[in-house]
Amino acid sequence: MSNVLVYKGYYATVEFDGDSRMLCGSVVGMNDGVYFESQSAADIDQAFREAVDDYLAFCAEKGKEPEKSYKGSFNVRVNPEVHRAAAMAAAARKESLNQFVAEAIAAAL
Repeated sequence: MSNVLVYKGYYATVEFDGDSRMLCGSVVGMNDGVYFESQSAADIDQAFREAVDDYLAFCAEKGKEPEKSYKGSFNVRVNPEVHRAAAMAAAARKESLNQFVAEAIAAAL
């Protein structure tokens, strides 16, 4: 079972809102807000697809490049000791800190 929907490279999560008795979803991994809702589980995927299509049409109308979910860039904040140790380990391996962190994340997954 999953509460994640995927369409055209966009990812969304869905939750149940007990107050409104609705399924509510939002596209994740981007700054622009794309939201959708449905009264039934059978219709939530269609609501998501319509929200993405509406977002893409809005961007085209405004001449704006649409954001993508998880474009591959994010900031990570760690304490200075961890930063230094990671940078030194990357240098010892003759690789960038970026590559070192990417490999560490991949290994943890």
